[in-house]
Amino acid sequence: MAIPKTGRVDSAELERYRSMDCEDVLPKISDYVKADPSFTPIGNSHTRRWHLRAGGREFELLSTGPKFYDTRAKRGGGGAIDLVMHLRCLDFKQAVAWLREVL
Repeated sequence: MAIPKTGRVDSAELERYRSMDCEDVLPKISDYVKADPSFTPIGNSHTRRWHLRAGGREFELLSTGPKFYDTRAKRGGGGAIDLVMHLRCLDFKQAVAWLREVL
């Protein structure tokens, strides 16, 4: 997928991306994604574990709402922009352009 140039991101668009649940975004930005049915959360009962492929790489993520944690890379973040930046190795502008195209 070619990453188009992006224009300015206004505060409403930025807030929309920051508040999106990973569960809603992952299927749209991953090549393959599957929730782990055997996962039992310890802390927050809304946490889910995902196995996915994006950009030719494999990931195991934990997500709770808009927050995510990559168990293999031991890195996390929050919101759709951070998620796309992490999974697709993109910078901020490229991640926004990607989201504008797929959402």
